Amino acid sequence: MAEYLQRGEALDYTNATDNLIPHDTVVALKDRIGVTGCPIPPGKTGSLHMVGVFEIKKTGTAAIAMGQTVYFDGTGITDAAEEGSIKAGYAAAPADAAGASVLVSING
Repeated sequence: MAEYLQRGEALDYTNATDNLIPHDTVVALKDRIGVTGCPIPPGKTGSLHMVGVFEIKKTGTAAIAMGQTVYFDGTGITDAAEEGSIKAGYAAAPADAAGASVLVSING
């Protein structure tokens, strides 16, 4: 049996750290990422966007093609799956090698 609860585009997320998590922060989960929809104080619950297109800082140095799988390395987006990186989704637009950010369709 399965009971429908919600669309899942945004999920409740409890901040288990001692620091405020600002709005629009990429949060690494086990095998994916989410983006905070509001500031989340320590010990409090807020929204975490699980789908959508977000402009995220690019830390990799290679060009990224539209539709290419991209990864979150703990700081930003890169084209290479490295140890400790998490699949973030795919590039929603091309990004130049020297570009500072990339449009990412998260968890797609």
